Amino acid sequence: MLNVLEKLPKQHQAQAKALLLAIPYAATREDAERRKAESQRWCQRRDCLGAARLLDEDWERMVTFYRFPQEHWAHLRTTNPLESPFAALRLRTDAAKRFKSVTNATAVTWKMLLLAEHRFRRLNAPKLVREVYLGVKFVNGRRVNAENQEVAA
Repeated sequence: MLNVLEKLPKQHQAQAKALLLAIPYAATREDAERRKAESQRWCQRRDCLGAARLLDEDWERMVTFYRFPQEHWAHLRTTNPLESPFAALRLRTDAAKRFKSVTNATAVTWKMLLLAEHRFRRLNAPKLVREVYLGVKFVNGRRVNAENQEVAA
């Protein structure tokens, strides 16, 4: 989304951001595609064809989470899953630089990460991770049964 916003003039970015944020929060992939088309039409009316094309280029990456269980979407939509654990550590880097020994600085850093681990957000529906690993198909966050696949074919 940030790449698309960079292609737009500053005066249009706030309105475009609202349109773009609605895309990954759509209930189904089809609804997300409708919202994408709406965003592209909005860009074309403002002569921002580069931004409209960029949505097409990154589309599959942007909506990949629809192929996973809906319970996991909150985790998959995040832009940087590693940011949270290291936020507390980043606040303490100046203190770690004051140590004369690298071993001592490493020990303090390790201990801070162990403490931060207790505040990690647990995965929603961990029982579904095994199904994802085994290759069970999900469409719009719902498990696709073998009977449903035959009917669709």
